[in-house]
Amino acid sequence: MVALGGHTLLRAGEPASVAAQRDNLRRSLRLPAEIAAGGCRLAIVHGNGPQVGHALIRSEAARGKAYALPLDVCVAQTQGEIGYLIQDALDDLLRAAGVDRRVVTVITRSLVEDRGADGPMKPIGPFYPAPPPGLSAVMEDAGRGYRRVVPSPRPVEIMEAPVLRTLFEQGVVVVAAGGGGIPVERKPGGAATGIEAVVDKDWAASVLALALGAGRILDLTAVDCVKLGFGGERERDVRHLTAAEARRHLEEGEFGAGSMRPKIEAALHFIEHGGGEVIITSPERAREALAGEAGTRIAAGPA
Repeated sequence: MVALGGHTLLRAGEPASVAAQRDNLRRSLRLPAEIAAGGCRLAIVHGNGPQVGHALIRSEAARGKAYALPLDVCVAQTQGEIGYLIQDALDDLLRAAGVDRRVVTVITRSLVEDRGADGPMKPIGPFYPAPPPGLSAVMEDAGRGYRRVVPSPRPVEIMEAPVLRTLFEQGVVVVAAGGGGIPVERKPGGAATGIEAVVDKDWAASVLALALGAGRILDLTAVDCVKLGFGGERERDVRHLTAAEARRHLEEGEFGAGSMRPKIEAALHFIEHGGGEVIITSPERAREALAGEAGTRIAAGPA
């Protein structure tokens, strides 16, 4: 399982555009393409924080001229957009390597049971230098500026998992649970209906990886590795964490709610429910991280 963070699609400080996403994906997907070319089963989950925020801005700006889009539909739209860009980039990379392997995007729903009792916690959309007027729910995001925040309930099931597992086992590269999956909840009688939220993609990757039987999650993000004491005088890189160590640091408040905390929580969920290991690193260091020479590896026991 490869989990693509926002950095793999849009880099901090660069103008947001489809062209920028294409260029970034072709760089970020080089190693996943090599993994696929080598015959390994591969599934890809991606974030959509910037994109879903822009979709919401478009909907709000077009009020009175076009029908409004609820947040779950914005998630569905960005799944299609980003999935297409990933398919396009991977197809090109695999073709250049002389490999004929199918890549398929599946519009995916994530079943949640709690709309987010802690309130809005998930940052989406562009960064602002100061809290913008008119937005009541904003937060400072890892020193990079302020962003709109929305509820982010945890997924308990990827509803299309049986179909995804069939494709995965047949060797199809599946792009699924984009943006964490379209958040839905069960109504009395069993019907699923969308809700106004954005599911964290790392949690969705954990739940889907377990459903597919994937043994490893490679989490590609904006940093080379996990850091302890982030931003302080004693900041240090961490190359390996046991599940118990990661749990202790989490309980001590080491990891920020809008950045590293959901990654660590999702990694622990994966490992504590039978998954193998999670590697957190940047696309630029991914090859070294798989070789144990970079990144942060989280596993049940010592290295």
